[in-house]
Amino acid sequence: MPHRIKILSTKKLLLGQKRILVEARFALSQSDFIETRPIDFSLDQVNDNLIFTSQNGIKSVINHPKFSEIKNKNVFCVGQKSKELLAKNGCNVIAYSENAADLAEVITLVYSNDSFTFFSGNLRRDILPLTLKKAKVNFNEVQVYETVLTPKKNTIKQNGLLFFSPSGVDSYLKKNTITDEVCFCIGQTTAKALIQKRVNRIVMASHPTIEDLITVVVEYYQP
Repeated sequence: MPHRIKILSTKKLLLGQKRILVEARFALSQSDFIETRPIDFSLDQVNDNLIFTSQNGIKSVINHPKFSEIKNKNVFCVGQKSKELLAKNGCNVIAYSENAADLAEVITLVYSNDSFTFFSGNLRRDILPLTLKKAKVNFNEVQVYETVLTPKKNTIKQNGLLFFSPSGVDSYLKKNTITDEVCFCIGQTTAKALIQKRVNRIVMASHPTIEDLITVVVEYYQP
């Protein structure tokens, strides 16, 4: 890199993740543009199979005092990291995919006669519940956490922006505009949120993990 590329992460990175970018000579700024907060919810009306589309949802359910009563049910989830977190906590993951649309397709094509409970946040996307409803799959939805936008004004002209969720995109754009910055996205849903805002310079991670996203950033700017 002829000069230090300025990168803003819209989520605070772990020390090891941050180190990769710093050692690659990026000028890294980072701030949490969204926050997740726990809410009260009940596990009294849970169906035979569980659906998670985020690690935040998994963590909320795992921390519930009645988690042990449902942990033996079959689980469907989005993301390799979510699968690993569920397995670590003794859950049986039947199927997982890299995005909610693909997971909904698997459920409707193969498991449409089963019943499901979808654990979600307040800002979840509609694709999965709408697909299940259209296919007449028996499911209910339990909101288990709340996402709050925490927008901040970016005062430094950045070369690249790192986005990890559609909510992060919405939060960033509340106080900032995107012009010629390269937007690095963790997955398809986040990329679609940027496309809807007419952002053109979008680079997507090969797999929806933070580590893969960081790898894409480093490779993109290598001479």
